[in-house]
Amino acid sequence: MNVPELVTERMVLRELRASDAEAVAGIFADPEMSRWLGTDLSNREAAFVNVYSRVSGDYPDGMGHFLFTVDGAAVGIGHLRPSNELPGELAEIGWFVARPHWGTGLAREATEALLRHAFDDLALPTVWALVHPENTGSLKLSQRLGFLDVGERFAYGAVHRVQVAQRPQRTGLHHVELWVGDLDHARDTFGWLLTELGFRQYQLWENGISWRLGPTYIVAERSPARNSDVHDRLLPGLNHLALHAGDRATVDRLTEQSREHGWRLMFGDRHPHAGGEHHYAAYLENADGFQVELVAEPVEV
Repeated sequence: MNVPELVTERMVLRELRASDAEAVAGIFADPEMSRWLGTDLSNREAAFVNVYSRVSGDYPDGMGHFLFTVDGAAVGIGHLRPSNELPGELAEIGWFVARPHWGTGLAREATEALLRHAFDDLALPTVWALVHPENTGSLKLSQRLGFLDVGERFAYGAVHRVQVAQRPQRTGLHHVELWVGDLDHARDTFGWLLTELGFRQYQLWENGISWRLGPTYIVAERSPARNSDVHDRLLPGLNHLALHAGDRATVDRLTEQSREHGWRLMFGDRHPHAGGEHHYAAYLENADGFQVELVAEPVEV
């Protein structure tokens, strides 16, 4: 697997290469980017040496250094690798996003992708981060992502806060299986929507298909055991699927695009608050009568 390509809503995280040295030097040209580092990477030569050092490392399969890109342009770098500063080769994570992109959520998006890869693909029990105590932005981000502060350690030439995130316990939803009358239509409608939400095709067989995101997957199957081809969400059984859809702008975008992919908006007169004043969501229904609720994350105040 080496270093895989990770795709998020706005970004592609790919393996860092020696040929990326110029782009990385551009990211660190602003001296503020090196404020918490032991080396001033605003020096172009130092930035080049840093990149060559990163790409020359020998790491376990799936680990290494990543270049963060948006529409092909480099916006940051990160790593997931055995730590050189913590005992026992613990998995250490790090992230750097260019200053023009501070406050845009890209750092969180990239770090969440690295954590999903660590926990879901590599099955790591813990991931560690070393954050300078005056780097309040990164400390707040690590806290939002569920890291716990477990003390301090001298690392990278200065005292750092030691942060640890644990792999979520495998409790809760494992998978949902939908029996459908028209598998092709389910593949088209659910396939588009789930892919937009970050799911990836997981299984495919003659009478079914599934899409997976992390440890959870959704199945559409034309099972020979069913006794009807008609789904009625008002009868006992499945009423609807409710899925996390990111921020409000994403819910709005998917709602608009859904019309071209076999979905219609329900409760249009109350959209996007059909579920309540403080609940921002879109309720969509396809021609087979399956309803999906796309829920926006709460707005932080």
